[in-house]
Amino acid sequence: MESSHGNIDLHIHSIFSDGSLHPKQIIDLAVKKGLSAISITDHDTLAGVEEALRQDFPETLEFVTGVEMSAAFPPSIKEAGSMHILGYGVSTNHPGLREALEKQNFARSNRNPLIIDKLNAIGIPASMDAISAATGKKEVARPHIADYLVKNGYAKNIDDAFDRLLGKGKPAYVDKFRIPAKESISLINSAGGISVLAHPILLLENKSADIADQFIDNLIDTLILYGLGGIEAYYPKQTASQTTYFEKLAEKKKLVITGGTDFHGEMTPDIEMGSGRGDLSISYEIFARLKKALSKT
Repeated sequence: MESSHGNIDLHIHSIFSDGSLHPKQIIDLAVKKGLSAISITDHDTLAGVEEALRQDFPETLEFVTGVEMSAAFPPSIKEAGSMHILGYGVSTNHPGLREALEKQNFARSNRNPLIIDKLNAIGIPASMDAISAATGKKEVARPHIADYLVKNGYAKNIDDAFDRLLGKGKPAYVDKFRIPAKESISLINSAGGISVLAHPILLLENKSADIADQFIDNLIDTLILYGLGGIEAYYPKQTASQTTYFEKLAEKKKLVITGGTDFHGEMTPDIEMGSGRGDLSISYEIFARLKKALSKT
């Protein structure tokens, strides 16, 4: 049974990446909040999706598989760091996608000890064992390290931990392996999904308006050549006018529009599932359009 009323949230993280809730808890919370459709989009893993698929979903809540892949910018786009590509409707059994995600997770597991070494070098006595024990997780991500720093008095909050210690160019920063954007999109598409540029607003931080428009336009045009299918136009950390801008950009480029809160639970306590900071509302119609697009893949 489909539920055509209530809001949706297509960007949610579970304990299988850097969220604080188990997939069953995510489902229960979505029902409590009256959501009509959700997706779990863990970083570089399908484990949360697989666990969610083993749960009993109520008739009022629809679910689409998802993943959020860390990707390198196209060579023609002179930009450092990572961009994120969301994949919706992907098969959890696609061998190429699974192999790529395992490679990403292996690289992450090798990166974390280097971060710990840098923290130790500046006088912060962190360890992987201590962080794993504090989080109860074997697979640790940077937000877990940040949370550990907060709880042990080395940072005021998670943002402060990244701003002073863990972010790019900071004392404990270690660069990470990224799958090329072209490969990420190809893997998502070949796994039966639709690839979506995640939170484009974050790619425009520290860019002036005249540079930002040209940058995002060039980036999306390049990604479309790779097979990009959508833009995450709805996101908590942007204004209404910015949302309208991304909606119009998606329509202009003939791309699917998606949206979500990027919910992490306790890791980002100011972000609520389904509503972000209280002012985000994503209608079921967005999900209906995504389903229609997926039916054509």
